[in-house]
Amino acid sequence: MTAFDLVVTGHLVLAHGEIPNGYVAIHQGKVAHVGSAQAGLPAAKQTERFSDCYVFPAAIDSQVHSRSQKGQEDFLWSTRSAAAGGVGTIVDMPYDAGMLICNAQRFEQKKQEAQQQARVDFALYGTVHPDEGAGNIDEMVAAGAIGFKFSTFGTDPQRFPRIPPFTMHDCFAAISQYGLIAGVHNEDDEVVKHLIDRVQSKGQTDYTGHSASRPVYAENLAVLQVYELGADTGCRAHVVHCSNGRGYEICASYQRQGFPATMEACLHYLVLSEEDDVSQLGGRGKVNPPIRGRGEREALWQHLVAGNLTVVSTDHVSWSLDRKSHTNMFENASGATGLEVLLPLMVTEAARRNIPLSKIVQVLTYNVARLFSIHDTKGALEVGRDADLVILKKDPYVYEGKASGQNFSDWSPYDGRTIDFKVQKTMVRGNWVFDGHTVTAEPGSGRFVRPLSTAGLSS
Repeated sequence: MTAFDLVVTGHLVLAHGEIPNGYVAIHQGKVAHVGSAQAGLPAAKQTERFSDCYVFPAAIDSQVHSRSQKGQEDFLWSTRSAAAGGVGTIVDMPYDAGMLICNAQRFEQKKQEAQQQARVDFALYGTVHPDEGAGNIDEMVAAGAIGFKFSTFGTDPQRFPRIPPFTMHDCFAAISQYGLIAGVHNEDDEVVKHLIDRVQSKGQTDYTGHSASRPVYAENLAVLQVYELGADTGCRAHVVHCSNGRGYEICASYQRQGFPATMEACLHYLVLSEEDDVSQLGGRGKVNPPIRGRGEREALWQHLVAGNLTVVSTDHVSWSLDRKSHTNMFENASGATGLEVLLPLMVTEAARRNIPLSKIVQVLTYNVARLFSIHDTKGALEVGRDADLVILKKDPYVYEGKASGQNFSDWSPYDGRTIDFKVQKTMVRGNWVFDGHTVTAEPGSGRFVRPLSTAGLSS
């Protein structure tokens, strides 16, 4: 090879350090070399210089709900928001409106439909129906499931069902032989439903009622259940969102015991607080588990620095505004958007706290690829990996999700917030997919990603 296809220069931010005057050389969509530009640049057919910008590996959003509401976002828009936000791969959840992804036929249908729409790369979770148990896990693994999602709380008996612990145990045992993760929504069903009835009977239906009905202890009871099921079956037990510091201490304790326990935070837990934000947002700030107070938010940042927080996701979902505007908090749908701001907001908040930016690469990219066993192609600006990268510039602006034109939803919980860093460009597999103003990737240009550990299987 006489020359690389492309060399990109700038301040490289990697998982374990930074190269202030660095470059990434790209050939055939892969990272071919990474180094310092002090001694000059390698020969390339094209060189793009971003001397006043950061170059990050593209984020991997480990929790996206593209199809929670029919007629809304779908992959056309979720992957568009992702491209504009520096997210090169999304991992989509299996709780689609009208079609729980609980067997190979449904999984394959979703995969094919997503492939026609996706503008960035994507992976798909599978799940189980409580009446069917572990019976379809093998076929979904063969179809390429990135992992399996369960819930200890029953949001909806068909779209988002509770899986009882004895059924989850069978599922964990089946999953463990493939080395995949079992990701679980962590809220104790009995506690939460009892407290919802109690709070509503008192007429406490505002945001404080919502948080009172889903206390920290309800989360952590479920966290313990998840990790004990993992310990007994050998399955890689993963909690998909934890809003409180003690939950991360529990996770760390299981890791010290030698279990492969992992834990995920969501963007909203690291950026928003109940007293400052949910009090103003109302239904637009409703998520499950709830957004906690400032103290818990800062505790999560401490756990991120300590390495107890495995990954950060958005739990992105674009509910229509009528589903988020009830004065009775209990009547609102749970979830919020975030794909377009995941990386810029995390970098902004880390920089304001003087946290090394490499820590953000770890929780948004490096650790995510390893969690899902896709680190053979994703997760790092390293030789042989896909050339997925983001150009980020310090350029403060006030965010308005609707005004950007990159989102299906006309609201965001982050509207009106000053973000210090702006995405200038996003690249997926050596191709620019966002130019700072326009998503240039066509629908269908994204690729399906399956875990390395099951690459030899086929449906």
